[in-house]
Amino acid sequence: MVLGTAAVGAGRLGFAKVPEDVTYTMVAAQDRERVLRLAEKWVGEKPLTITSFTSSRSPGGVHDFFSEADYYWPNSAKPDGPYKEIDGKSNLDNFQDHRKAMIRLSIAMPALTAGYRLTKRKEYARAAAAHLLAWFVTPETRMNPSLQYSQGVRNGGPTGRSYGIIDTLHLVEVARAAGFVREFLSAQEHAGVQAWFREYTAWMKTSEPGMKERDATNNHGICWGLQVAEFARLVGDEATRNEVKDRWVKVQLPMQMAPDGGFPRELARTKPYGYSIFNFDVAAALCWSLGGAEFERFALPDGRGMCKAAEFLEPYLADKAKWPYAHDVQHWESWPVRSPGLLFCGVACAKPEYVALWKTLAPDPTDSEIIRNFPVRQPVLWV
Repeated sequence: MVLGTAAVGAGRLGFAKVPEDVTYTMVAAQDRERVLRLAEKWVGEKPLTITSFTSSRSPGGVHDFFSEADYYWPNSAKPDGPYKEIDGKSNLDNFQDHRKAMIRLSIAMPALTAGYRLTKRKEYARAAAAHLLAWFVTPETRMNPSLQYSQGVRNGGPTGRSYGIIDTLHLVEVARAAGFVREFLSAQEHAGVQAWFREYTAWMKTSEPGMKERDATNNHGICWGLQVAEFARLVGDEATRNEVKDRWVKVQLPMQMAPDGGFPRELARTKPYGYSIFNFDVAAALCWSLGGAEFERFALPDGRGMCKAAEFLEPYLADKAKWPYAHDVQHWESWPVRSPGLLFCGVACAKPEYVALWKTLAPDPTDSEIIRNFPVRQPVLWV
């Protein structure tokens, strides 16, 4: 593992070749207080799945995930026709209760699992396992393993779109956390959880919406990759993980990253700052999932890779006032938060200043838009 010279001390991480447990020790020390506070908050809360929320506009059944596209609004030119897109501006009147339930899962279950990893308190692990059973195993409350009806468009628009597959980005850390609480599930329960993620991964790889999302040339394609990489990791599907590696190096990285490390398609959005951070974080998590701290081997000969991406973005995470592009049309004031990409790149690229900056940023955003675009909440489960 490429880190640095010494170890952890006086709030700094020294970088040379250091055992992997040094990174874990640093992250655990940094996050222990917040993790235990969050674990205590959630240990008494019961699971809440999509079956608790219904919409008359859903074309599916009670077990089918349903959401409506964030950036779609009534069209004054065609009041009775499909909503129209206004990029970057979220319509809070669209149905999002299923997504909110999944975000709740993505906050609660990994927090409980992180609490268990730090303390070995079994009540945390049992509570985390209860969420897995409710969402993926129990017949009355489980979600069907597809996103056929995600991010539809109201008033006669499509009932679901490939872009909606990004909604299950919130299952990435849940899948990673599941491996830590395996012993608190019976063999049959564990098999049920694995079966759900195996079936959903197959749907993402073979369905028309899944393949279209895979081929997206912006953050959606990379989010597809991170999901598939972590879901395949949970079920031991190394062949699929190798496919994701190959796609990152041969397709996504050369297509999406500029020579300076920026992501031009994100910079062209109406929220270029937020989307640049989001894509950076997801791409870094993808490379970390695939290669750990050696993820820079997933770089191009011309230098494009996550170390170059971090070099581009880090100055603007350190000082937003230096951002030379347009300001985001919404939520500008809520960025940045504690970027997992800074941690992963700080370790993998031997940049202690990135880790130092990571420590200073807020770890638990309160803006719903930022929460929606924050895929790694418990880094102690990743190191």
